[in-house]
Amino acid sequence: MSAAITSVSGSGPSAVSANRANHANRTRIKPGRIVYHVLVFAFALVMLYPIAWMVFSSFKPTNTVFSTAGQLIPTEWTLDNYVNGFKGFEESIPFYRYIGNSLFIAVTATIGTVFSSAIVAYALSRLHFKGRKVLFTAMMISMMLPAQVLMVPQYLWYQKLGWTDSYLPLIVPYCFAIQGFFIYLMMNFIEGIPRSLDEAAQIDGCSYYGIFARVIFPLLTPALVTGCIFSFMWRWDDFLGALLYVSDSAKLPVALALKMFADPSSSSDYGAMFAMASVSILPSVLIFLFFQKYLVEGVSTSGLKG
Repeated sequence: MSAAITSVSGSGPSAVSANRANHANRTRIKPGRIVYHVLVFAFALVMLYPIAWMVFSSFKPTNTVFSTAGQLIPTEWTLDNYVNGFKGFEESIPFYRYIGNSLFIAVTATIGTVFSSAIVAYALSRLHFKGRKVLFTAMMISMMLPAQVLMVPQYLWYQKLGWTDSYLPLIVPYCFAIQGFFIYLMMNFIEGIPRSLDEAAQIDGCSYYGIFARVIFPLLTPALVTGCIFSFMWRWDDFLGALLYVSDSAKLPVALALKMFADPSSSSDYGAMFAMASVSILPSVLIFLFFQKYLVEGVSTSGLKG
């Protein structure tokens, strides 16, 4: 009994000191971790400073935007740039019309992209048919081709179809799963869904279409939201596509309409341009903030195999 008491009493102080040492090791700030956080902060500062400069410049009087370019915070605040910006360049076309054009293009193209990519991903993941591997290989190769390679033949084709100066080239192709990235993203997600669910649905009498609509598609929510976020942001920011196919000033999307405020052949209103540019980034920022959870879940789970 005395030996046990001695053992316990002897181990008490040593255990406490060991716990203190472990706690000190855990709370000790390592130099490498400090360097890492400093580099991350510096990188974030470099990436965010141009956006912050643009936003703050939108509140400066337009004649002082560049004369006070080295000063981030305005000394004189004004909302005239936003008022003039929403009136449109030289008050020709209201800027909210361009916002509506971009929303129409981005939303319709995103819906077509997500649904068509989900269907193709389901077919390549679950169905067995001749040429499946060939189609998958062709899809992977298409992901490696830069979009600029196909611009000339696509333009000639759409011109023969009479689609120029319209939104059709910016919407219709995306309804046929032309972007391999989204197909590959959803294929990886579908591979993580147990095939036993398909078999159970088949026993209940579901066809392949029923399995997709009632089993696979409802479980694709994280991947679908991820695809919607990326597709919407890419279509919203699409400058080159609108430059090629849209020439009517009333049909311009936001990305191309901003250029009208900096017309070298006439007067330029950089304050209004920065104001409308600040407005144009709001949809992408808000979508990312509200659906960030689904974005992280979709990207992380798409790399898992069931």
